[in-house]
Order: sequence, then C-alpha cells, then structure tokens
Amino acid sequence: QVQLVESGGGLVQPGGSLRLSCAASGSIFSIDVMGWYRQAPGKERELVATITSGDSTNYADSVKGRFTISRDYAQSAVYLQMNSLKPEDTAVYYCYAALRVRRIGPRNNYWGQGTQVTVSS
Repeated sequence: QVQLVESGGGLVQPGGSLRLSCAASGSIFSIDVMGWYRQAPGKERELVATITSGDSTNYADSVKGRFTISRDYAQSAVYLQMNSLKPEDTAVYYCYAALRVRRIGPRNNYWGQGTQVTVSS
C-alpha cells in the first residue's frame, strides 16, 4: 500500500516563504513523476509544479520564478520551496505521485491528504 505524507504548511505573511515536503512510502518499484497541486476554496484543483524522474520540471505560470520543486530520490520525497508568497497562493496543497508498484504493471496516480497554506497579514 502506497502513502504520500505531506508536511510544512502553515500561516505566513505576504512576501514570506514556506517549504512543503512529501514522502512516499510503501511497496514502490519506481516513481515516474512527483509534484504538487493546490485547491483554493470554490476553485478546481490546479497544477502547481511537477518533476519527472529525469529532473524535468513544469510550473504553473502563476508560480514561475517564485516556487522551486525538487526531489530526493533516495528518500522518495519531493519538496516545494515557496518564496514571495501572495494571498492568492492560499490553498490546500496536495502532493502527487505517478508510480509503479511492480516492474511490469500500470502506472497509477496517488495523492497525499493535503496541507493548508494560508498567506495573510
């Protein structure tokens, strides 16, 4: 059974920084993509950033230049460094992983439980 556990959310003032962490555990053969999505009240879940097993990254336009995604392959972890935070970054942030539990088999998507990020003065 695969689990994604996030940490690092909280309350921060505009212009501040936060670092989110997510660790995958369980029976995992390989992780192809890890990333972060977010969902603000009344809005749909949206992509924030992803990183592939080849370290190729993709960012939402709204966070480019402010957020940085990185991976620790040994720990099956992904991080999101968030700088210059704005009130519009307020949302529940979800960790995501596309992974395989065996060498021959489908790639499935997994989600963490979410961590709240609130940017407010």
